[in-house]
Amino acid sequence: MILPIGETLANLCGFAGMACIVIAYAYGTGNSAPNPYVQHGLNLAGSLLLTVSLLVNLNPASLVLEGFWAAIALYGLVKAARQGRRA
Repeated sequence: MILPIGETLANLCGFAGMACIVIAYAYGTGNSAPNPYVQHGLNLAGSLLLTVSLLVNLNPASLVLEGFWAAIALYGLVKAARQGRRA
C-alpha cells in the first residue's frame, strides 16, 4: 500500500474511474463529433481515479497503463485547447 487510505475507498475510486473510462468510450463511439473536453476529461478523471486504486492495491502493469492513458487524455485536452474547439 502506497497511499494511506482504506481498501474500500480505494476500490470505490477504482470503480468510479472504470465507469468514467467506459462512459467516455461509449460517448466517443456513439457521437459522430464528440466534444473532446468531455471525452478526454472523462478519460483523465478515470485514469486518475484508477491510479488512486492502484496505489493502494498495487498492480504495476495497470499503473503504467493508467500513466499512458492519462498522458493521452492530457494530449487530447491540450490539442483541443490549441484548436480552440468549444463545447
